[in-house]
Amino acid sequence: MNELVIVSLYPRDMNIYGDRGNVLALERRARAHGFEPRVVEVNPGDPLPERIDIVVGGGGQDSGQGRVAVDLALKQHRIQRLADEGAPMLMVCGLYQLFGHRFVTHTGDELVGIGVLDVETRGGDERMIGNIVLDTEEFGEVIGYENHSGHTTLGPGSRPLGRVTQGAGNNPDDGVEGARTGNVIGSYLHGSLLPKNPAITDFLIAEAAKRRYGSFEPRAGVDETALRARESAKRRPR
Repeated sequence: MNELVIVSLYPRDMNIYGDRGNVLALERRARAHGFEPRVVEVNPGDPLPERIDIVVGGGGQDSGQGRVAVDLALKQHRIQRLADEGAPMLMVCGLYQLFGHRFVTHTGDELVGIGVLDVETRGGDERMIGNIVLDTEEFGEVIGYENHSGHTTLGPGSRPLGRVTQGAGNNPDDGVEGARTGNVIGSYLHGSLLPKNPAITDFLIAEAAKRRYGSFEPRAGVDETALRARESAKRRPR
């Protein structure tokens, strides 16, 4: 059985909103497609494994982001090279911010990011919380849960993940959510994102398989549990 190596970035510091659910969804869906997933957790001080097929990361407190930012800078060149080579990545909330150029906290502290995504973030005073729905070109309707106070703006090197039809998104004004550069996706959507959105899960797996093995033949069927979770979240008020 073909193996896919999933790197979980900084799960010790960046997992306060249950973002490990994205790793579990990738494992489950990869097996359904006929792959053998192997998860490697990388925390501050740990080396990146030699082989990497998919990279995922989540959100954390500002204090955790500070520790992570220092270590992430040491891994910047390897991660940027992987991104340039088409390795699929999903970064949620805090790591979405640190994959951009910089994050200025609400107290004025600046955390320098690694610039894989062409975004910048400034902390705000008001949190944007609640179920959120996006209209996307590639993945159809995307449903998640946002809980952040960061105001993220996109530069020309990234395009939005989707247009907001319910919720706030990157900031209260632009009407878009997330960012994409190549096969790297950044988003504020928790919930967790992948269990509710198997189209994105399949995208990450497909791109990883094509990069590693040259092709991808989907085998997994419709995830009825995900469909029910999506409809339930969409009906709930913010």
